[in-house]
Amino acid sequence: MPGNVFKQCPKCGSVWESRALFLADAEIHATGYQVNFEELEAGLFIFNHVRSGCGTTIAIPAGSFCDLYDGPIFEHAFKDSVQCDGHCLRDDDLEDCDVPCECAYVRHVLQVIRGWEKETLAQGANAPVQRGSSNDGSVD
Repeated sequence: MPGNVFKQCPKCGSVWESRALFLADAEIHATGYQVNFEELEAGLFIFNHVRSGCGTTIAIPAGSFCDLYDGPIFEHAFKDSVQCDGHCLRDDDLEDCDVPCECAYVRHVLQVIRGWEKETLAQGANAPVQRGSSNDGSVD
């Protein structure tokens, strides 16, 4: 993958130079979260790239987004308890969690991702580029 790249689509080769450009792309849809209870930041946020002719799924470790959260991180997990609503147990569940559980902060990050303002990116300095193309736009 080229230097200064946040993510490259494994199917169509589109490149996002920054996380902000990736999240702002109207052709990127958050579709889920696969939890890793042993190491929460190793869990995966799942995105669909809905660009015409692509349609692939892109998984990115939660740790790539955790700095988007600035609230408390709790010490105890409530998985398998009466307090747990089971959001983390369902990969396609995108809802927030208000239980004071160690997993809750990842659910809050997911809400930030879901609420990110989307832009229809025209071909140009901030648009994802195809593999083999060049893009001289500024990097966030």
